[in-house]
Order: sequence, then C-alpha cells, then structure tokens
Amino acid sequence: MYKRFRDWCSEVLRIPSDPEPPPGDETSTRLFRAAPNFYKYLIFLWALRTLAVAAILLPTEILPFVIRFDWEKKIRDFAPVLMPLPVVIFIFAMIQRIFALALVRLDFEKRWYLVTDRSLRVREGIVKVREMTVMFANIQNISVSQGPLQRLLGIADLRVDTAGGGPSRSEKEEGGESLHTVRFRGVDNAAEIRELITARLRKLKDSGLGDRDELPAARTLPLPSSQPAIIHALRDLSAEATSLRRTVEMGT
Repeated sequence: MYKRFRDWCSEVLRIPSDPEPPPGDETSTRLFRAAPNFYKYLIFLWALRTLAVAAILLPTEILPFVIRFDWEKKIRDFAPVLMPLPVVIFIFAMIQRIFALALVRLDFEKRWYLVTDRSLRVREGIVKVREMTVMFANIQNISVSQGPLQRLLGIADLRVDTAGGGPSRSEKEEGGESLHTVRFRGVDNAAEIRELITARLRKLKDSGLGDRDELPAARTLPLPSSQPAIIHALRDLSAEATSLRRTVEMGT
C-alpha cells in the first residue's frame, strides 16, 4: 500500500528522479544518506505536532457536553448543522496527520547527499524540492550541529557555508533557508563526511585549482624571433623619455 502511495506522490507532486552526480570525477562519487535514527527523529516531531493538533481540537469535542449547551434554544435552526461540525473538523485533521506521516517516510527516503572530488550536491524535500550544488572552491566553513535529541539518537547535521553565506548572515533568503548554506541532515557519520570534504578541498587547493599545471607550459613557450628588435626599440623609447624629462626639469 505504501508503494502505491509513494508512486502516486511521485507522479502528483512531480518528484524528480534520483539526482545525477555533481561536477567532478564520477568514480570519486560518494553517496551518503540520512541515518535510520533520523527517521525516528522525524516520527518524534510528527508525534509532537499531532499531539498539539489533538490538544487544540479535543476541547471543542468535549466542551458542548461539559457545559451542556441547549443548542436548540441558543442557536435554533443552525443547531443540526453546527453540532457535528467539530467532529468533522477533528476527523479531517486526523486524516491529514496520517497523510503527513506517510510524507515523513517519503521525505526520509528522498534525501540524497552526493560528494565528488570537486563538488557536492544535496537534495531534500517532497512538496518543495530543494537541490543545491556547491563547488569546493566556494566553501568557506564546515560545521557540525547536534541537539539534545540528536545526541540521544546518535545523529547530527553537517552544515556547509559557501561564499556570501556564513552563520552571521540572515537565513531567510528562500523559505527560511540560506541560498549559501547546505546541510547534510540526520547523518550518523558527520565527522567522516567533514573529513572527506576537508581532505578533498585541501587536495584541490594544493593543486592550485589548475593554475600550477598551466605555469610550466607558459614558461616553455618559444620566444618570438623579433625579440632583439623589440628590446632595442624599448631602449630607444626609454632614452627619449629620459631626455624629455630632463628638458622639462631644466625649463621649470
């Protein structure tokens, strides 16, 4: 049944297929997924929201019986319509929460974290899909954050800030998320991923981003055959400039 729901959501919500590896050597691609405990974390958050909804709606179900409203006397003709209204709202809210529970699992399954030797790509979201690709040359900061519940479950969030971003900037540029920040949410190997990105970033910087490879080729370019004539002309121009400067100084 869930498979049918997943296929239906993929078609209706137009969820993209699995992401392609970001720029870089495809043989170096590493795939990371959210840890199983992250699913438990999402279920816990879903349960809290469901309890909050129930805490708001249940009093509307109980209140008429507690205070014993005389619906016919107070509301007359509208009583038959208004009396079952709280029940309908409560049932609709519970159906919505069950639907949200299915989306929680789908959201967990559709998270992708890809890392190559030159870049990384993160995709998350179901209703609103967010996919970001970051080149290592633009990375400015890598940090790991972990709340109390995350520590209990042994998971953490890896945060990567790029040029123009950083913790000091406002994170409300796109639906509460910074356009310069990507996160590996709910991973149980955040330290390993950070070390991998750091090592590949260091290797990329040590290679000079390709500049050092180009320098030897520039030094071995053949000298033009007219170089002596050019040097002679430059010397004459320098001598004329020196003479002109002396003439100006003597005139002043």
